[in-house]
Amino acid sequence: MSAIKEIQRTYHEVEDLVALSRKTDETWSNGYVSSPPAQETSDLLPRELLREKIENFPQLSEIEVVRHFTRLSQLNFGIDGGFYPLGSCTMKYNPKVNDRVAQMEGFSALHPYTPQKHAQGALEVMYLLQQALIAITGLRACSLHPAAGAHGELVGVKMICAYHGRQGKHGENDRNTIIVPDSAHGTNPASASLCGLSVKQLKSNQKGVMDLDEVDRVMDDKVAALMITVPNTLGIFEEKIVDIAQLVHERGGLVYCDGANLNALLGKVDFRTMGVDVMHINLHKTFSTPHGGGGPGAGPVVVSDRLVDYLPIPIVRKKTDEMYMLDESVPYTVGRFRAFHGNFGMLVRALCYIYAFGAQDLSKISEVAVLNANYIKARLREYYHLPYETPSLHEVVFTDKWQQKDHHVTTLDIAKRLMDFGIHPPTIYFPLVVRGALMIEPTETESKAELDHFIDTMIQIAKEAQTDPEKVRKAPHNLGIKRLDETKAAREPVLTWNTRLTSRPLPIKE
Repeated sequence: MSAIKEIQRTYHEVEDLVALSRKTDETWSNGYVSSPPAQETSDLLPRELLREKIENFPQLSEIEVVRHFTRLSQLNFGIDGGFYPLGSCTMKYNPKVNDRVAQMEGFSALHPYTPQKHAQGALEVMYLLQQALIAITGLRACSLHPAAGAHGELVGVKMICAYHGRQGKHGENDRNTIIVPDSAHGTNPASASLCGLSVKQLKSNQKGVMDLDEVDRVMDDKVAALMITVPNTLGIFEEKIVDIAQLVHERGGLVYCDGANLNALLGKVDFRTMGVDVMHINLHKTFSTPHGGGGPGAGPVVVSDRLVDYLPIPIVRKKTDEMYMLDESVPYTVGRFRAFHGNFGMLVRALCYIYAFGAQDLSKISEVAVLNANYIKARLREYYHLPYETPSLHEVVFTDKWQQKDHHVTTLDIAKRLMDFGIHPPTIYFPLVVRGALMIEPTETESKAELDHFIDTMIQIAKEAQTDPEKVRKAPHNLGIKRLDETKAAREPVLTWNTRLTSRPLPIKE
């Protein structure tokens, strides 16, 4: 993609971000508002409101407290400890340099109300990220405003509604329907409904993609947009996307692209040529920071010429005097959807990740992610049912059909057994178009040795399902806790800590 050449940064220039963190007005505390000095609680609250002790609170030694929190940490699974192949969620390792840059005082201690003239370094980071995302996608303009992927979807659909409102007679929007394929992300129909649109589902064909004739059949003058995920949730590229987008545009609709799977297409696809009018980008997935635990994330929207005048505010602009500013003068803006200017730490991490690869190597993210997924697909296809033979991109979906049919071993059983080997289960039972789905995404950050360990473990589980199915059905066996009754656990949770619970044993080697 020619536009990608506009990003002229390399790993060695990541330190430029250090300079941006210091690019401030010295008269404003070096560009950020320092935290106030620590104060005793008794100095802040009336004495009559303070308790001298907590009744029945245990008296603990330091070692007991340390062991308690260490055990808790060992019961958690994180990307730093092992493979995390959640399909569609892109839980990959991210370089610690991204965190270090985001933690620089000029960024992390910047107060949201700092005057713009004293926050030029931060504004320049945002501007550079906007330009990078425009170059990567080939689209026209970008807003960093949305706080997460689903938030970006909401903003994107709001822009579509505003666009049609201006196109309609007397400013009324007669287009009240949005088409969503069954292979799209689950938040897509929810975002459309929140905007007051009715959702018309489009079924995938035998290849796992949209059928052009089916789009032609459902596309009428009530349809505001087609909302697609490319690659779709099956990890398959929509091969007819250009023709489909042209058809939608000819009928007066717009094309929304869920960009959550952008890591499969970096440097390979021009979304303007594809016919996309608006897409959100999950920065926390594609460009840094695993997003388990609810965030924080970032979901910028990038738009075509049609929607430039509808972007949410503020937009970071560069003035002729090399100054940066937050601009709220977008003509038909859909407005402001949150306080301040996005989860800024995520924006810094994303730009750092982009700079680390540079224009010349950014496409390697996609190349390795696709290679890893297809390596897993090739080695496991003899052991697990593959519902679609269509070429895969960054993720692959298997099912439990063979294990279920002959030995009554389910997808859930396979996922629980994986935990015995120190491997986090992949996404299970999603996408909904595949019965008993095992959705695997290795990402670009896993080595061949790690993939081989995962594959060998999956093969062993497939063999166990034949020779000792009860062992798989009762997994996990060595995590310090047996399989829960998940329905009862949700309705009658036990929230007290068992001090005799030992730390998680090491994964067994069989």
